[in-house]
Amino acid sequence: MAIHAWVVIFSLICGNILIGKNVPYYTGAYMKTITVQAVIDNLSQVLDFVDSELENAGCGMKSQMQIDIAVEELFVNVSHYAYAPGTGDITVGIRFSSDPDLAEIILKDSGVPYDPLAKEDPDIALSAEEREVGGLGIYMVKKSMDFMKYEYTDGHNIVTIGKYF
Repeated sequence: MAIHAWVVIFSLICGNILIGKNVPYYTGAYMKTITVQAVIDNLSQVLDFVDSELENAGCGMKSQMQIDIAVEELFVNVSHYAYAPGTGDITVGIRFSSDPDLAEIILKDSGVPYDPLAKEDPDIALSAEEREVGGLGIYMVKKSMDFMKYEYTDGHNIVTIGKYF
């Protein structure tokens, strides 16, 4: 039933942005969401949404900035690669728990299946010239968040990041 809720949400998207409140997530928990076209021009709307929720939850500035950088990296990756050469939607959700304070951000797209955790971490001991191109952004996300997970379910890439604050 909860998966069905996501299908309904996606089928109701007529414009560029859909903001949902208390939308059931696939695990049955409740979160707030925003759905936008996965294009760079919409990044500021996504970050404004995330920042507003983090501020309302009392998240400290350091954690908020780390979350912003992680969301930006993940959003930009989806906008550049998930639907190339076309475009598609991305839903960004945020939910909180209070024991201890935890923000979970979920990014969901229906682009090309891609597990960002499958690639080995870059060897940061090597110089930029010696290091293989790619992977540094995801490495940064993994190191700045308390957890990161990926799953591919019902035609959707779902990346979840979490930060205790």
